[in-house]
Amino acid sequence: MPKMPLQVAAVASLALAACATPGAATSQPTEIQESKPMHGARYTYPDPPVVTSGELVPEGDPAISAKMNYKPVEWPLHFEKHSFGPRCYDTLECHVIYDNFNFGGDKPTRSSASYGPDYLKGWNGSYGAVPNFPSAARVIWRSKDGTLHEAEIDIGEIFKDGLVRHFVPREEVSDAPDGKIVVSPSILLEVNDRTIRVYMSAFVPTKHMQIPGNRRSGFRDDLYLAKTYEY
Repeated sequence: MPKMPLQVAAVASLALAACATPGAATSQPTEIQESKPMHGARYTYPDPPVVTSGELVPEGDPAISAKMNYKPVEWPLHFEKHSFGPRCYDTLECHVIYDNFNFGGDKPTRSSASYGPDYLKGWNGSYGAVPNFPSAARVIWRSKDGTLHEAEIDIGEIFKDGLVRHFVPREEVSDAPDGKIVVSPSILLEVNDRTIRVYMSAFVPTKHMQIPGNRRSGFRDDLYLAKTYEY
């Protein structure tokens, strides 16, 4: 997607609205560090579990594979570029500005519940490839109760170690030429009423078929919940 200049007018209209809103905009969140043992929140564990036995992904021509010098991948997996995608739910208006691009609009958005429990299924970043990292994402939105909120989500701080968040064990990741694999994950930002969540989704090739009998299922691209903020 080509980069576009910041849509100043839309953001300014929200800022002006804050002047007329009791309490104005909120910017100090309660930060929740996701942890499977503490929370067991969805997307902090693989669902379904990663398949590590059974049918292997079909191999190509052994002679060609030998020439390409397949080795176990360098570990842990790192990334230097990423794509980005935001979604807004249960808001009266919502803007997410990242890498000088303004996503969102002034119209109300449906609740996540109206889409069902798998409302995030198939989500990936449509804006990329973005070098690590632009300045913090700016989020300006009005929750369903009419309160205007404004926040900065520092994507670079959340992923400052440059590590790919995923659930595939080292021994299950497919070998790669010279042990090198290029991963460009999606970084995804969900605005849901008074909650902001940041996820990562990355294509990680596996040695075993993740769907038995499906020769094209030799990978995982699970959503990984990295951070939650409550406003």
